[in-house]
Amino acid sequence: MKPKFYGYTLDFTTQVDAELQGKVEGIDTVLRAKHGMKPEQTMVGVLDLRTLRLAMLRPDKMEYAASVPKIGILLAYFQLHPEAVTNLSAQTRHELGLMAKASNNEMAAKFSQGMGLKQVQRVLNEYHLYETNHGGGIWVGKHYSKEGERIPDPIGNVSHGATVRQLLRYFLWLEQGKLVSPEASKVMREIFESPEIPHDQIKFVKGLAGRDVKIIRKWGSWQTWLHDSAVVMGADRHYILVGLTSHPQGDAYLEELARAVDDLMVGAK
Repeated sequence: MKPKFYGYTLDFTTQVDAELQGKVEGIDTVLRAKHGMKPEQTMVGVLDLRTLRLAMLRPDKMEYAASVPKIGILLAYFQLHPEAVTNLSAQTRHELGLMAKASNNEMAAKFSQGMGLKQVQRVLNEYHLYETNHGGGIWVGKHYSKEGERIPDPIGNVSHGATVRQLLRYFLWLEQGKLVSPEASKVMREIFESPEIPHDQIKFVKGLAGRDVKIIRKWGSWQTWLHDSAVVMGADRHYILVGLTSHPQGDAYLEELARAVDDLMVGAK
């Protein structure tokens, strides 16, 4: 039998779990006070895939997302290259891994330029991972290079954007095998794992260091826009965590958020 989260739907009507919501709000309040952050400077999402409990803080606030939208380039690549599921060269797999796990800008620009920005965004729009009437979402409006065109999103006027809700949906669909196909989702997940490429020891990964967990994630950093989004797995937890911040202390906030949320998730039933 498949886990019950395979039948779970996260949309704009999905209700949060009151108990988990209160606990996550409490964590956010404490951490913001510690680091001198305002409510509008933190956006958080937690989806416990074991219990299907959801908590979200400012989930539809469009934010400049730095490198996080590179996950959209990965999705578009497999959507537009269906043959890649069974015929992906070792070099291309590694280059996609450098983009998705190590956040390599050169590789991101190579793949987005190969497909075109409009094609990449068209795929995201078709998945409803960006919706103008619901706050926005994942937006790839510029190649990850100094040169080239820029297509700002119509809501936030950002070149690279994301919202908490849409990032939760992306990683939920990845876990459910609903991005392109079950087979494509499996390969995409393997690319996020890319065991030959080390994790950057920052944000969520730094916060969860020493804990018995496996993490697939996409982080982003630019000036004071400091973000992370991840699936965290262990013997007694399986959850999606998203944190977007716009504050110089964002990395410290994300480290402590990861530890506090993981404590909530351990053994949840």
